[in-house]
Amino acid sequence: MLVAACTTAAQAASYVMYRDPGCGCCHEWAEHVRHDMQAEVEMREDIPMPQVKAELGVPDDLVSCHTMKVDGYVIEGHVPAKEIQRLLREKPQDVKGLAVAGMPLGSPGMEVAGRTQPYQVIAFGDFGQRVFASYE
Repeated sequence: MLVAACTTAAQAASYVMYRDPGCGCCHEWAEHVRHDMQAEVEMREDIPMPQVKAELGVPDDLVSCHTMKVDGYVIEGHVPAKEIQRLLREKPQDVKGLAVAGMPLGSPGMEVAGRTQPYQVIAFGDFGQRVFASYE
């Protein structure tokens, strides 16, 4: 029942991803979100990425290659769909967004056979930053 509610909430949300026209991994990550969340992802390339990140309040130390807006939250970088689903299900009021800094190998959209790097999904907001999930 909880999974169905999460899927319904995820499907009802609007997903707008901002990306650089020359970035290839952004398409891979968007496909991960489409598949795992059964969501439509609108891709935009019409606003310079530094402007998007500044306007949405992405902390400088969490910057990655693409930025998404969904249901009032900011998703920065290669955040796994299951963590976005958790965010949309729990709806923490103090969290502005989630981020995976950089482009760690093995994260969604950055899969390379046999190569992975540990990484963390960081929640950010007025409180600062805290670990939302860790991946080995």
